Amino acid sequence: MSDPTQVLLIIVITTLTVLLAIIGVQVFFILREVQQSIKKMNKMLDDAGTISESIARPIASLSSGITGVSGIAGLFGWLAKRKKKEAKEEK
Repeated sequence: MSDPTQVLLIIVITTLTVLLAIIGVQVFFILREVQQSIKKMNKMLDDAGTISESIARPIASLSSGITGVSGIAGLFGWLAKRKKKEAKEEK
């Protein structure tokens, strides 16, 4: 017959091996889920970058349009002042 210590040792080693195998499979599933989450987060960040670029582009063109309008308004103001000055000089 086998020594009870050897039987207990075999049972403990077998139990630990099974537990470590189960834990290894669970860690694999967890890491795969983390990888999928990171991919989704990366896609969301890419989409957010695209959205912010598409919003910034019209705002920049609107800003340049406003700058152009203010430049034209400044030109009209200058012409109006010049006309008033000429009208004063004629009097």
